[in-house]
Amino acid sequence: MTDEKQEAIQAVVDRVTSWQDGATESTVETELRKGFTEVGVDVPDEDVTRLADAIESEHGAVSAADVLAR
Repeated sequence: MTDEKQEAIQAVVDRVTSWQDGATESTVETELRKGFTEVGVDVPDEDVTRLADAIESEHGAVSAADVLAR
């Protein structure tokens, strides 16, 4: 993954994390998908789901690189 793509993904994750405290997973996934579309980054469905799960379970800062490396 390029640094630019990783930075774009992290920016979307940070934005959704700050907005979505307490939101349902489907809402988080929807917002992640919208954000990735806005920044022009293609993220596979399974990775979006993993990121949404992390946002839901960690209730704080989420490192997209760490989540996607699992």
